[in-house]
Amino acid sequence: MDYVLLIAVDPSVYADLPPEQAQGIYAEYDAYTAELRARGVYVDGNPLQSVDTATTVQVRDGVRSTTDGPYAEAKEVLLGYYVIRVDSLDEALEWAAKIPDARYGSIEVRPVMELPGS
Repeated sequence: MDYVLLIAVDPSVYADLPPEQAQGIYAEYDAYTAELRARGVYVDGNPLQSVDTATTVQVRDGVRSTTDGPYAEAKEVLLGYYVIRVDSLDEALEWAAKIPDARYGSIEVRPVMELPGS
């Protein structure tokens, strides 16, 4: 089954990190992604641009509105995601716990809904 691992972190965490420590975290992500690929569970994944680049779209009564910024007020913001293919939720949780930002923020694990014909 496919699972999405959503990585959310308070942006102030990275704002306060010395550059060499941030580079260390990026290197950890490279190693983590390489491990996912080597174990054959990697499906997809990407970091996201800054939350400052987000635009939220809503349609109410057929009228579209857009708002600059993320979809919800939150202390933590979505930084990126992985999609992995594993046999169980427990295995997905193990991979989520290895994500470097699990130490600084939250990793939401959510199964991907399989639609007929897809």
